[in-house]
Amino acid sequence: MISEKINPQIIQDPEVKNKNKLSSGRVDINHLIARVRKEKNAENRTNLIFFSLIIILVLIVGIILSF
Repeated sequence: MISEKINPQIIQDPEVKNKNKLSSGRVDINHLIARVRKEKNAENRTNLIFFSLIIILVLIVGIILSF
């Protein structure tokens, strides 16, 4: 079995960098607000897609039944 040594300075994970910055116990409120807005936009986009698909399905069924 081959074992490799991992150099911690090579790791480019942004969460690791953020944890090092926030080690003082302070939280950036702008960071939290941006994350909530991003999640809400993703949720709104998903809801819009589902609603659009349902409307299209109803229109297609209506057109098919009208003939």
